[in-house]
Amino acid sequence: MDTKKLRQKILDLAIRGKLVPQDPNDEPASVLLERIKAEKEHLIKEGKIKRSKKIAKTSDTPHYGNVPFDIPDNWKWCKLGDIVDFQGGYAYKSNTYVNQSDWQVIRIGNVKNDNLVLDTQPVFVEEVIGRETKKYLLQKDDILFTMTGTKGKRDYFYSVKVPSVQKKLLLNQRVGCLRRFSSEVNIDFLCFALKGEYVLDAIFSTETGNVSQGNIGSENTLNLDIAIPPLAEQRRIVSEIERWFSLIDITENGKQDLQTTIKQAKNKILDLAIHGKLVPQDQNDEPASELIKRINPKAKITCDNAQYEKIPENWCACKLVDICSFLSRGKSPKYSEDDKTYPVFAQKCNLKDGGISLEQARFLDPSTINKWNEVYKLQTGDILVNSTGTGTVGRTRLFNANCLGNYPFVVPDSHVSVVRVVKSICPQYVYAYISSDSIQQYMEENLAGSTNQKELYIGVLENMHIFLPPLAEQYRIVAKIEKLFSSLDNIQKALEV
Repeated sequence: MDTKKLRQKILDLAIRGKLVPQDPNDEPASVLLERIKAEKEHLIKEGKIKRSKKIAKTSDTPHYGNVPFDIPDNWKWCKLGDIVDFQGGYAYKSNTYVNQSDWQVIRIGNVKNDNLVLDTQPVFVEEVIGRETKKYLLQKDDILFTMTGTKGKRDYFYSVKVPSVQKKLLLNQRVGCLRRFSSEVNIDFLCFALKGEYVLDAIFSTETGNVSQGNIGSENTLNLDIAIPPLAEQRRIVSEIERWFSLIDITENGKQDLQTTIKQAKNKILDLAIHGKLVPQDQNDEPASELIKRINPKAKITCDNAQYEKIPENWCACKLVDICSFLSRGKSPKYSEDDKTYPVFAQKCNLKDGGISLEQARFLDPSTINKWNEVYKLQTGDILVNSTGTGTVGRTRLFNANCLGNYPFVVPDSHVSVVRVVKSICPQYVYAYISSDSIQQYMEENLAGSTNQKELYIGVLENMHIFLPPLAEQYRIVAKIEKLFSSLDNIQKALEV
Protein backbone atom coordinates (compact mmCIF):
# COMPACT_ATOMS: atom_id res chain seq x y z
CA MET A 1 0.00 0.00 0.00
CA ASP A 2 1.45 3.38 -1.06
CA THR A 3 0.34 6.78 0.25
CA LYS A 4 -2.26 7.05 -2.52
CA LYS A 5 -3.83 3.82 -1.36
CA LEU A 6 -3.58 4.99 2.24
CA ARG A 7 -5.58 8.11 1.34
CA GLN A 8 -8.19 5.91 -0.30
CA LYS A 9 -8.39 3.72 2.79
CA ILE A 10 -9.02 6.77 4.96
CA LEU A 11 -11.73 7.97 2.57
CA ASP A 12 -13.24 4.49 2.53
CA LEU A 13 -13.45 4.42 6.32
CA ALA A 14 -14.93 7.93 6.28
CA ILE A 15 -17.80 7.22 3.87
CA ARG A 16 -18.70 4.02 5.74
CA GLY A 17 -18.98 5.70 9.13
CA LYS A 18 -15.83 4.06 10.50
CA LEU A 19 -13.42 6.98 10.73
CA VAL A 20 -14.92 8.86 13.68
CA PRO A 21 -17.32 7.68 16.40
CA GLN A 22 -21.02 8.42 16.13
CA ASP A 23 -22.68 10.69 18.67
CA PRO A 24 -26.25 9.66 19.61
CA ASN A 25 -26.99 13.33 20.35
CA ASP A 26 -26.46 14.29 16.69
CA GLU A 27 -29.58 15.07 14.70
CA PRO A 28 -30.16 12.07 12.36
CA ALA A 29 -29.35 12.56 8.70
CA SER A 30 -32.94 11.62 7.79
CA VAL A 31 -34.17 14.85 9.41
CA LEU A 32 -31.47 16.82 7.61
CA LEU A 33 -32.44 15.34 4.24
CA GLU A 34 -36.09 16.22 4.79
CA ARG A 35 -35.15 19.87 5.26
CA ILE A 36 -32.95 19.78 2.16
CA LYS A 37 -35.85 18.25 0.23
CA ALA A 38 -38.10 21.10 1.34
CA GLU A 39 -35.47 23.67 0.30
CA LYS A 40 -35.15 21.99 -3.07
CA GLU A 41 -38.92 22.16 -3.62
CA HIS A 42 -38.89 25.84 -2.67
CA LEU A 43 -36.17 26.56 -5.24
CA ILE A 44 -38.18 24.70 -7.89
CA LYS A 45 -41.31 26.73 -7.12
CA GLU A 46 -39.32 29.95 -7.36
CA GLY A 47 -38.04 28.85 -10.77
CA LYS A 48 -34.40 28.99 -9.66
CA ILE A 49 -33.83 25.34 -10.54
CA LYS A 50 -35.68 22.81 -12.65
CA ARG A 51 -37.06 19.52 -11.42
CA SER A 52 -34.78 16.80 -12.69
CA LYS A 53 -36.41 13.86 -14.42
CA LYS A 54 -33.14 11.98 -14.37
CA ILE A 55 -32.97 11.08 -10.67
CA ALA A 56 -34.26 7.73 -9.53
CA LYS A 57 -36.62 7.97 -6.57
CA THR A 58 -35.03 7.04 -3.27
CA SER A 59 -35.76 9.55 -0.60
CA ASP A 60 -39.50 8.86 -0.67
CA THR A 61 -38.99 5.13 -0.47
CA PRO A 62 -39.35 3.76 3.08
CA HIS A 63 -36.79 0.99 2.53
CA TYR A 64 -33.75 1.92 0.52
CA GLY A 65 -32.79 -1.48 -0.78
CA ASN A 66 -29.68 -2.90 -2.38
CA VAL A 67 -27.40 -0.58 -0.47
CA PRO A 68 -23.72 -0.75 -1.44
CA PHE A 69 -22.66 -1.24 2.19
CA ASP A 70 -23.98 -0.91 5.74
CA ILE A 71 -23.90 2.49 7.40
CA PRO A 72 -24.52 3.69 10.98
CA ASP A 73 -28.13 4.00 12.15
CA ASN A 74 -28.17 7.80 12.14
CA TRP A 75 -26.87 8.01 8.56
CA LYS A 76 -29.09 7.94 5.48
CA TRP A 77 -28.70 6.83 1.88
CA CYS A 78 -29.76 9.22 -0.87
CA LYS A 79 -29.02 9.99 -4.50
CA LEU A 80 -26.47 12.69 -5.20
CA GLY A 81 -29.20 14.53 -7.08
CA ASP A 82 -31.23 14.75 -3.86
CA ILE A 83 -28.71 17.19 -2.40
CA VAL A 84 -27.11 18.94 -5.40
CA ASP A 85 -28.13 20.42 -8.74
CA PHE A 86 -26.14 19.78 -11.92
CA GLN A 87 -24.93 22.54 -14.22
CA GLY A 88 -23.26 21.71 -17.53
CA GLY A 89 -20.77 24.02 -19.23
CA TYR A 90 -20.99 26.18 -22.32
CA ALA A 91 -19.16 25.53 -25.60
CA TYR A 92 -17.03 28.65 -25.73
CA LYS A 93 -15.36 29.16 -29.13
CA SER A 94 -11.60 29.34 -29.17
CA ASN A 95 -11.72 32.29 -31.59
CA THR A 96 -13.47 34.35 -28.90
CA TYR A 97 -10.62 33.96 -26.40
CA VAL A 98 -8.64 37.06 -25.45
CA ASN A 99 -5.32 37.45 -23.63
CA GLN A 100 -6.75 38.98 -20.47
CA SER A 101 -10.03 39.99 -18.86
CA ASP A 102 -12.00 39.55 -15.64
CA TRP A 103 -13.90 36.64 -17.22
CA GLN A 104 -11.89 33.41 -17.16
CA VAL A 105 -13.11 30.18 -18.80
CA ILE A 106 -12.62 27.06 -16.71
CA ARG A 107 -11.67 24.10 -18.92
CA ILE A 108 -10.85 20.48 -18.17
CA GLY A 109 -7.14 21.29 -17.75
CA ASN A 110 -7.94 23.73 -14.93
CA VAL A 111 -9.50 21.03 -12.77
CA LYS A 112 -6.90 18.94 -11.00
CA ASN A 113 -7.76 16.64 -8.14
CA ASP A 114 -7.91 18.86 -5.04
CA ASN A 115 -6.83 21.98 -6.93
CA LEU A 116 -8.45 24.54 -9.20
CA VAL A 117 -5.50 25.73 -11.29
CA LEU A 118 -6.10 29.22 -12.67
CA ASP A 119 -2.63 30.27 -13.80
CA THR A 120 -1.71 27.43 -16.18
CA GLN A 121 -2.51 28.34 -19.79
CA PRO A 122 -5.52 30.45 -18.73
CA VAL A 123 -8.07 31.58 -21.34
CA PHE A 124 -10.47 34.53 -21.09
CA VAL A 125 -13.42 36.03 -22.96
CA GLU A 126 -14.48 39.63 -23.33
CA GLU A 127 -16.94 41.08 -20.85
CA VAL A 128 -19.76 41.16 -23.40
CA ILE A 129 -19.53 37.39 -23.93
CA GLY A 130 -19.22 36.83 -20.22
CA ARG A 131 -22.41 38.75 -19.53
CA GLU A 132 -24.25 36.94 -22.31
CA THR A 133 -23.34 33.60 -20.72
CA LYS A 134 -23.58 34.61 -17.07
CA LYS A 135 -25.77 31.60 -16.28
CA TYR A 136 -22.50 29.64 -16.45
CA LEU A 137 -20.83 31.75 -13.75
CA LEU A 138 -19.42 29.66 -10.94
CA GLN A 139 -20.12 30.32 -7.29
CA LYS A 140 -18.05 29.78 -4.17
CA ASP A 141 -18.32 26.16 -2.96
CA ASP A 142 -19.47 24.78 -6.29
CA ILE A 143 -17.93 21.38 -6.96
CA LEU A 144 -16.38 21.00 -10.39
CA PHE A 145 -15.61 17.66 -12.00
CA THR A 146 -14.16 16.61 -15.33
CA MET A 147 -16.51 14.57 -17.52
CA THR A 148 -14.19 13.44 -20.32
CA GLY A 149 -10.88 11.58 -20.45
CA THR A 150 -9.17 8.49 -21.80
CA LYS A 151 -11.45 5.47 -22.08
CA GLY A 152 -10.57 2.82 -19.52
CA LYS A 153 -7.80 4.89 -17.86
CA ARG A 154 -9.83 6.56 -15.08
CA ASP A 155 -7.86 9.74 -15.69
CA TYR A 156 -10.82 12.06 -15.14
CA PHE A 157 -13.81 12.63 -12.85
CA TYR A 158 -11.36 14.82 -10.98
CA SER A 159 -13.26 17.01 -8.55
CA VAL A 160 -12.47 20.25 -6.77
CA LYS A 161 -14.27 22.86 -4.71
CA VAL A 162 -14.45 26.42 -6.07
CA PRO A 163 -12.79 28.78 -3.59
CA SER A 164 -13.49 32.46 -3.10
CA VAL A 165 -11.79 34.12 -6.08
CA GLN A 166 -11.63 37.62 -7.51
CA LYS A 167 -12.13 36.70 -11.16
CA LYS A 168 -15.47 35.74 -12.71
CA LEU A 169 -15.18 32.08 -13.61
CA LEU A 170 -17.20 30.64 -16.49
CA LEU A 171 -17.90 26.94 -16.95
CA ASN A 172 -16.74 25.36 -20.19
CA GLN A 173 -18.25 22.24 -21.81
CA ARG A 174 -17.34 18.81 -20.42
CA VAL A 175 -16.73 20.31 -17.01
CA GLY A 176 -19.63 19.56 -14.70
CA CYS A 177 -20.72 21.67 -11.76
CA LEU A 178 -22.54 20.40 -8.67
CA ARG A 179 -24.27 23.04 -6.57
CA ARG A 180 -25.83 22.11 -3.25
CA PHE A 181 -29.42 23.02 -2.45
CA SER A 182 -28.59 23.75 1.17
CA SER A 183 -25.62 24.79 3.27
CA GLU A 184 -26.59 21.96 5.62
CA VAL A 185 -24.49 19.63 3.50
CA ASN A 186 -20.85 20.15 4.37
CA ILE A 187 -19.24 20.85 1.02
CA ASP A 188 -15.84 19.49 2.09
CA PHE A 189 -17.43 16.21 3.20
CA LEU A 190 -19.13 15.92 -0.17
CA CYS A 191 -15.86 16.62 -1.99
CA PHE A 192 -14.12 13.87 -0.06
CA ALA A 193 -16.99 11.45 -0.66
CA LEU A 194 -16.72 11.97 -4.43
CA LYS A 195 -13.04 10.97 -4.33
CA GLY A 196 -13.68 7.66 -2.57
CA GLU A 197 -12.96 4.39 -4.33
CA TYR A 198 -16.59 3.28 -4.02
CA VAL A 199 -17.82 6.40 -5.89
CA LEU A 200 -15.10 6.10 -8.54
CA ASP A 201 -15.93 2.44 -9.12
CA ALA A 202 -19.64 3.27 -9.41
CA ILE A 203 -19.21 6.22 -11.77
CA PHE A 204 -16.70 4.53 -14.09
CA SER A 205 -18.96 1.50 -14.37
CA THR A 206 -21.25 3.86 -16.35
CA GLU A 207 -18.50 5.17 -18.66
CA THR A 208 -19.48 5.65 -22.31
CA GLY A 209 -17.61 6.92 -25.37
CA ASN A 210 -15.56 5.56 -28.24
CA VAL A 211 -12.36 3.52 -28.37
CA SER A 212 -10.14 6.31 -27.05
CA GLN A 213 -12.43 8.88 -25.37
CA GLY A 214 -14.42 8.12 -22.25
CA ASN A 215 -17.35 10.17 -20.99
CA ILE A 216 -19.36 10.47 -17.79
CA GLY A 217 -22.93 11.73 -18.07
CA SER A 218 -24.90 14.01 -15.77
CA GLU A 219 -27.67 11.44 -15.28
CA ASN A 220 -25.33 8.77 -13.96
CA THR A 221 -23.62 11.36 -11.76
CA LEU A 222 -26.87 12.52 -10.17
CA ASN A 223 -27.92 8.92 -9.59
CA LEU A 224 -24.84 8.07 -7.54
CA ASP A 225 -25.74 6.55 -4.17
CA ILE A 226 -24.34 8.70 -1.36
CA ALA A 227 -24.41 7.90 2.37
CA ILE A 228 -25.06 11.08 4.37
CA PRO A 229 -24.07 11.39 8.06
CA PRO A 230 -25.53 13.94 10.48
CA LEU A 231 -24.18 17.42 9.82
CA ALA A 232 -22.13 17.48 13.03
CA GLU A 233 -20.52 14.17 12.08
CA GLN A 234 -19.81 15.46 8.57
CA ARG A 235 -17.71 18.19 10.16
CA ARG A 236 -15.91 15.70 12.43
CA ILE A 237 -15.14 13.48 9.47
CA VAL A 238 -13.72 16.39 7.48
CA SER A 239 -11.47 17.39 10.39
CA GLU A 240 -10.21 13.84 10.79
CA ILE A 241 -9.55 13.37 7.06
CA GLU A 242 -7.71 16.68 6.88
CA ARG A 243 -5.59 15.69 9.87
CA TRP A 244 -4.66 12.37 8.26
CA PHE A 245 -4.06 13.89 4.84
CA SER A 246 -1.84 16.51 6.40
CA LEU A 247 0.28 13.77 7.95
CA ILE A 248 0.50 12.00 4.61
CA ASP A 249 1.45 15.27 2.91
CA ILE A 250 4.21 15.73 5.41
CA THR A 251 5.43 12.22 4.78
CA GLU A 252 5.36 12.66 1.02
CA ASN A 253 7.26 15.92 1.28
CA GLY A 254 9.87 14.45 3.57
CA LYS A 255 9.24 17.06 6.27
CA GLN A 256 8.69 14.72 9.17
CA ASP A 257 10.16 11.54 10.43
CA LEU A 258 8.35 8.76 8.65
CA GLN A 259 8.37 6.60 11.72
CA THR A 260 6.19 9.10 13.58
CA THR A 261 3.62 9.13 10.80
CA ILE A 262 3.49 5.34 10.62
CA LYS A 263 3.09 5.16 14.39
CA GLN A 264 0.19 7.60 14.28
CA ALA A 265 -1.47 5.56 11.55
CA LYS A 266 -1.08 2.36 13.57
CA ASN A 267 -2.47 4.07 16.66
CA LYS A 268 -5.55 5.08 14.68
CA ILE A 269 -6.01 1.54 13.42
CA LEU A 270 -5.88 0.22 16.98
CA ASP A 271 -8.36 2.85 18.11
CA LEU A 272 -10.81 1.80 15.40
CA ALA A 273 -10.23 -1.85 16.28
CA ILE A 274 -11.06 -1.59 19.99
CA HIS A 275 -14.22 0.42 19.32
CA GLY A 276 -15.70 -2.01 16.83
CA LYS A 277 -14.97 0.17 13.77
CA LEU A 278 -12.31 -1.85 11.96
CA VAL A 279 -14.22 -4.90 10.75
CA PRO A 280 -17.96 -5.48 10.30
CA GLN A 281 -19.93 -7.27 12.97
CA ASP A 282 -21.54 -10.64 12.21
CA GLN A 283 -24.89 -11.23 13.89
CA ASN A 284 -24.23 -14.97 13.75
CA ASP A 285 -21.30 -14.59 16.16
CA GLU A 286 -21.90 -15.68 19.70
CA PRO A 287 -22.24 -12.47 21.81
CA ALA A 288 -19.22 -11.66 23.93
CA SER A 289 -21.40 -11.65 27.06
CA GLU A 290 -22.10 -15.39 26.59
CA LEU A 291 -18.39 -16.03 26.14
CA ILE A 292 -17.59 -14.24 29.41
CA LYS A 293 -20.29 -16.13 31.29
CA ARG A 294 -18.61 -19.41 30.34
CA ILE A 295 -15.15 -18.15 31.20
CA ASN A 296 -16.03 -16.49 34.47
CA PRO A 297 -19.65 -16.65 35.70
CA LYS A 298 -18.80 -14.16 38.45
CA ALA A 299 -17.53 -11.49 36.07
CA LYS A 300 -19.41 -8.18 36.10
CA ILE A 301 -20.15 -7.36 32.46
CA THR A 302 -21.78 -4.39 30.80
CA CYS A 303 -22.70 -3.30 27.27
CA ASP A 304 -21.18 0.16 27.73
CA ASN A 305 -17.59 0.98 28.46
CA ALA A 306 -16.32 2.97 31.38
CA GLN A 307 -16.59 6.28 29.53
CA TYR A 308 -20.16 5.48 28.37
CA GLU A 309 -19.08 5.27 24.76
CA LYS A 310 -21.23 3.05 22.61
CA ILE A 311 -19.81 -0.31 21.65
CA PRO A 312 -21.36 -2.77 19.20
CA GLU A 313 -24.39 -4.74 20.29
CA ASN A 314 -22.70 -8.10 20.53
CA TRP A 315 -19.68 -6.71 22.41
CA CYS A 316 -19.39 -6.28 26.16
CA ALA A 317 -17.03 -4.77 28.68
CA CYS A 318 -15.46 -6.38 31.72
CA LYS A 319 -12.36 -6.09 33.86
CA LEU A 320 -9.11 -7.47 32.46
CA VAL A 321 -8.66 -9.72 35.49
CA ASP A 322 -11.95 -11.47 34.65
CA ILE A 323 -10.52 -13.00 31.47
CA CYS A 324 -7.04 -13.90 32.75
CA SER A 325 -5.65 -17.19 33.98
CA PHE A 326 -2.54 -15.37 35.26
CA LEU A 327 -2.08 -11.66 35.90
CA SER A 328 0.90 -10.80 38.03
CA ARG A 329 4.18 -8.98 38.37
CA GLY A 330 7.27 -11.14 38.10
CA LYS A 331 9.59 -11.85 41.03
CA SER A 332 12.95 -10.53 42.14
CA PRO A 333 15.47 -13.13 41.05
CA LYS A 334 18.84 -14.16 42.39
CA TYR A 335 21.18 -13.81 39.48
CA SER A 336 24.09 -15.98 38.38
CA GLU A 337 27.14 -14.36 36.82
CA ASP A 338 28.50 -17.60 35.44
CA ASP A 339 25.62 -19.91 34.56
CA LYS A 340 23.80 -18.86 31.33
CA THR A 341 21.09 -21.50 31.29
CA TYR A 342 17.94 -19.81 32.59
CA PRO A 343 17.27 -16.27 31.32
CA VAL A 344 15.27 -13.64 33.19
CA PHE A 345 12.97 -11.35 31.21
CA ALA A 346 13.62 -7.72 32.19
CA GLN A 347 12.21 -4.42 30.91
CA LYS A 348 15.06 -3.94 28.44
CA CYS A 349 14.00 -7.20 26.75
CA ASN A 350 10.92 -5.30 25.52
CA LEU A 351 12.79 -3.51 22.79
CA LYS A 352 12.26 0.20 22.18
CA ASP A 353 11.78 -0.23 18.45
CA GLY A 354 9.36 -3.14 18.80
CA GLY A 355 9.74 -6.83 19.42
CA ILE A 356 11.45 -8.92 22.07
CA SER A 357 15.04 -10.00 22.54
CA LEU A 358 16.84 -12.01 25.21
CA GLU A 359 20.27 -10.73 24.17
CA GLN A 360 20.45 -8.42 27.18
CA ALA A 361 18.87 -10.84 29.63
CA ARG A 362 20.57 -11.81 32.85
CA PHE A 363 20.35 -15.36 34.21
CA LEU A 364 18.95 -17.18 37.25
CA ASP A 365 21.07 -18.74 39.87
CA PRO A 366 20.38 -22.45 39.11
CA SER A 367 20.01 -23.20 42.81
CA THR A 368 16.85 -21.03 42.93
CA ILE A 369 14.91 -22.70 40.12
CA ASN A 370 12.68 -24.64 42.50
CA LYS A 371 11.44 -21.32 43.97
CA TRP A 372 9.83 -20.39 40.63
CA ASN A 373 6.38 -21.82 40.22
CA GLU A 374 5.59 -23.22 36.75
CA VAL A 375 3.05 -20.43 36.19
CA TYR A 376 5.87 -17.85 36.01
CA LYS A 377 7.47 -19.50 32.98
CA LEU A 378 6.48 -17.34 30.02
CA GLN A 379 4.22 -18.85 27.35
CA THR A 380 3.37 -17.94 23.77
CA GLY A 381 0.59 -15.37 23.90
CA ASP A 382 1.68 -13.79 27.19
CA ILE A 383 1.40 -10.00 27.14
CA LEU A 384 4.37 -8.39 28.86
CA VAL A 385 4.02 -4.89 30.28
CA ASN A 386 6.92 -2.82 31.62
CA SER A 387 5.79 -1.73 35.09
CA THR A 388 8.51 0.49 36.61
CA GLY A 389 10.88 3.24 35.56
CA THR A 390 10.64 6.47 33.62
CA GLY A 391 9.76 6.63 29.94
CA THR A 392 9.37 2.88 29.49
CA VAL A 393 6.40 2.14 31.78
CA GLY A 394 3.53 0.69 29.77
CA ARG A 395 5.70 -0.61 26.94
CA THR A 396 3.85 -3.71 25.83
CA ARG A 397 4.99 -6.74 23.85
CA LEU A 398 3.53 -10.11 22.91
CA PHE A 399 5.68 -13.07 23.88
CA ASN A 400 6.37 -15.98 21.54
CA ALA A 401 8.30 -19.01 22.71
CA ASN A 402 10.21 -18.99 19.41
CA CYS A 403 12.49 -16.34 20.88
CA LEU A 404 13.76 -18.85 23.48
CA GLY A 405 16.09 -20.52 21.04
CA ASN A 406 17.93 -23.19 23.03
CA TYR A 407 16.89 -21.82 26.41
CA PRO A 408 14.48 -24.14 28.31
CA PHE A 409 12.32 -21.28 29.61
CA VAL A 410 12.36 -17.64 30.67
CA VAL A 411 10.82 -16.01 33.75
CA PRO A 412 9.92 -12.33 34.35
CA ASP A 413 11.59 -10.14 36.91
CA SER A 414 9.64 -7.88 39.26
CA HIS A 415 9.66 -4.92 36.85
CA VAL A 416 7.52 -6.73 34.27
CA SER A 417 3.83 -7.63 34.53
CA VAL A 418 2.47 -10.72 32.80
CA VAL A 419 -1.05 -10.75 31.32
CA ARG A 420 -2.07 -14.30 30.38
CA VAL A 421 -5.61 -14.62 29.11
CA VAL A 422 -7.66 -17.80 29.27
CA LYS A 423 -7.63 -20.12 26.27
CA SER A 424 -11.06 -18.89 25.05
CA ILE A 425 -9.77 -15.36 24.48
CA CYS A 426 -7.57 -14.26 21.59
CA PRO A 427 -4.34 -12.96 23.19
CA GLN A 428 -3.41 -10.95 20.09
CA TYR A 429 -6.63 -8.93 20.43
CA VAL A 430 -5.94 -8.21 24.11
CA TYR A 431 -2.40 -7.20 23.18
CA ALA A 432 -3.77 -4.79 20.55
CA TYR A 433 -6.20 -3.40 23.11
CA ILE A 434 -3.53 -2.73 25.74
CA SER A 435 -1.23 -1.27 23.06
CA SER A 436 -3.82 1.30 21.95
CA ASP A 437 -3.34 4.98 22.76
CA SER A 438 -6.39 5.20 25.02
CA ILE A 439 -5.21 2.32 27.23
CA GLN A 440 -1.63 3.52 27.23
CA GLN A 441 -2.99 6.87 28.43
CA TYR A 442 -5.09 5.13 31.07
CA MET A 443 -1.97 3.43 32.44
CA GLU A 444 0.02 6.69 32.29
CA GLU A 445 -2.69 8.50 34.28
CA ASN A 446 -2.71 5.81 36.95
CA LEU A 447 1.00 5.49 37.63
CA ALA A 448 2.24 5.80 41.21
CA GLY A 449 5.59 6.87 42.58
CA SER A 450 7.90 9.83 42.24
CA THR A 451 8.95 11.76 39.15
CA ASN A 452 12.10 9.69 38.83
CA GLN A 453 10.57 6.30 39.50
CA LYS A 454 7.07 5.66 38.20
CA GLU A 455 5.30 2.40 38.91
CA LEU A 456 2.33 0.60 37.39
CA TYR A 457 0.65 -1.34 40.17
CA ILE A 458 -0.87 -4.67 39.21
CA GLY A 459 -4.24 -3.47 40.51
CA VAL A 460 -4.39 -0.88 37.72
CA LEU A 461 -4.17 -3.67 35.16
CA GLU A 462 -6.60 -5.90 37.04
CA ASN A 463 -9.30 -3.21 37.19
CA MET A 464 -8.81 -1.96 33.65
CA HIS A 465 -11.99 -2.23 31.55
CA ILE A 466 -11.62 -4.12 28.30
CA PHE A 467 -14.09 -3.92 25.40
CA LEU A 468 -14.52 -7.47 24.23
CA PRO A 469 -15.93 -8.55 20.86
CA PRO A 470 -17.21 -12.07 20.13
CA LEU A 471 -14.36 -14.55 19.80
CA ALA A 472 -14.75 -14.88 16.02
CA GLU A 473 -14.60 -11.10 15.64
CA GLN A 474 -11.51 -10.94 17.85
CA TYR A 475 -9.68 -13.05 15.27
CA ARG A 476 -11.07 -11.02 12.36
CA ILE A 477 -9.85 -7.84 14.02
CA VAL A 478 -6.39 -9.29 14.59
CA ALA A 479 -6.17 -10.42 10.96
CA LYS A 480 -7.18 -6.95 9.76
CA ILE A 481 -4.67 -5.23 12.06
CA GLU A 482 -1.89 -7.50 10.85
CA LYS A 483 -2.79 -6.80 7.22
CA LEU A 484 -2.89 -3.02 7.68
CA PHE A 485 0.24 -2.93 9.82
CA SER A 486 2.04 -4.96 7.18
CA SER A 487 0.94 -2.47 4.52
CA LEU A 488 2.19 0.45 6.61
CA ASP A 489 5.50 -1.33 7.18
CA ASN A 490 5.80 -1.82 3.43
CA ILE A 491 5.14 1.89 2.88
CA GLN A 492 7.88 2.72 5.31
CA LYS A 493 10.33 0.37 3.60
CA ALA A 494 9.43 1.69 0.15
CA LEU A 495 9.82 5.33 1.09
CA GLU A 496 13.04 4.80 3.01
CA VAL A 497 14.83 3.41 -0.03
